[in-house]
Amino acid sequence: MRLSELLKNTEHTLFGGDTDISAVTYDSRKVTPGSLFVAVRGFNTDGHAYIEKALENGAAAILAEENGPWGVPTAVCPDTRRGLAEVGAMFYGKPAEKLRIIGVTGTNGKTTTTYLIKQILDLLGYKTGLIGTNQNIIGDVAVPAARTTPESLDLQKMFHDMVEAGVTHVIMEVSSHSLALSRTHGIRFHEAVFTNLTRDHLDFHETMENYMECKAKLFSQARHGVINADDAYGAAMKKAAGCPVQTFSVENDSDLRGYNIRLSERGVICSAEVGGATYEIRLGIPGMFSVYNALAAVAACLGMGIPMEDILKGLILAKGVKGRAEVVHITAPYTVLIDYAHTPDGLENIIETVRGFAAGRVITLFGCGGDRDKTKRPIMGEIAGRLSDFAVVTSDNPRTEDPSAIIRDIEAGMTDYKEKYTVVENRRDAIKEAMSIARQGDVIILAGKGHETYQILANKTIDFDERAIVKEIFKDAGN
Repeated sequence: MRLSELLKNTEHTLFGGDTDISAVTYDSRKVTPGSLFVAVRGFNTDGHAYIEKALENGAAAILAEENGPWGVPTAVCPDTRRGLAEVGAMFYGKPAEKLRIIGVTGTNGKTTTTYLIKQILDLLGYKTGLIGTNQNIIGDVAVPAARTTPESLDLQKMFHDMVEAGVTHVIMEVSSHSLALSRTHGIRFHEAVFTNLTRDHLDFHETMENYMECKAKLFSQARHGVINADDAYGAAMKKAAGCPVQTFSVENDSDLRGYNIRLSERGVICSAEVGGATYEIRLGIPGMFSVYNALAAVAACLGMGIPMEDILKGLILAKGVKGRAEVVHITAPYTVLIDYAHTPDGLENIIETVRGFAAGRVITLFGCGGDRDKTKRPIMGEIAGRLSDFAVVTSDNPRTEDPSAIIRDIEAGMTDYKEKYTVVENRRDAIKEAMSIARQGDVIILAGKGHETYQILANKTIDFDERAIVKEIFKDAGN
């Protein structure tokens, strides 16, 4: 493809003439002869510093935010992040325009809601793709996910592969980072869903207002929106939306309201009125948050014109998501449950859910990630101390931070609960401790890691699948 054709939708000034382009990349290590190298400014590194390396590897042209004496055609644009998205779409043949894309954003509930929508569409015979935290799925093929929402170029490549595989509908998690960093720039979403907004990622966004504004960007790119009217930011999200919106709720007036709610360890049941008729919604995933996730999925599918009867069939058959209220199957008199809860709201939700069905005590094991929002640590400590019968404070993904310093931040919120928790820094040892004190009827919540099968330390990433670890500890104890 000619460089001029690639740049057709990008604001730019071209220096040095036109040329043929065989590939596009933002990673100088992946440059091959004939590539267009896009210099993107990051937080830790600046792609402009790698232009010389890209040229050494055979780059045929450069897209940058400044010109230089590089001896190849150079396009200068005001924002290479947006430029990367625009060039990527052109290079892969504008694949997003050939797909029906449903985007789900929010602090919690994104993964489960995307899976529910996917399972409803699958049941109806649509060929679907999924992009999210746990994994990416192209038709029947699962692909590991490096981040919740891929970089724009990688996202366009994934859309292209989905089109080639015959996919018609894509359900994707849309993170606030991706919206802030233009990873989804230029994509027209058929449905945009907002689950909730609670304290998280303030190391990046700094304020909740900034966080909300990033989330709201999704609705400026959508044809139709679905918004949680019970969320504290729901009204502001609706006001900021640049598209028609349908609301859902349990507590407030909305377009789709769940009522007559019944919760159990087997799942949730609630009633809802649609088109003057009353329906019973059933989902085999426990917790009040499951009611909200189900209502979000129902509203999104209604927005796509799917009959309510078909939606209900999909929800009844829907399975849980790995790492979300997932039970580890061991023959113990107590229950071990894994959940991704890594925010104050997420932790509170899972503990309250378990309290609703636990015959014995609720033992919560949790930590907080390093190099991330520090302000939530004491808040999560207070929640675990107040709502749990006992808590084990440990490491999550400490990254480059001192694990003991992270734990001290958590303990600052647990001063009123000193008799209700212990500290075991090593997470494997912490799991062993929780299992050793569990009695019949107790439920142990392993919070924070969820679907992850690794732990990120200061200088390496190690294998850490809590399912396997629980089973090993149980076996080593002579069971």
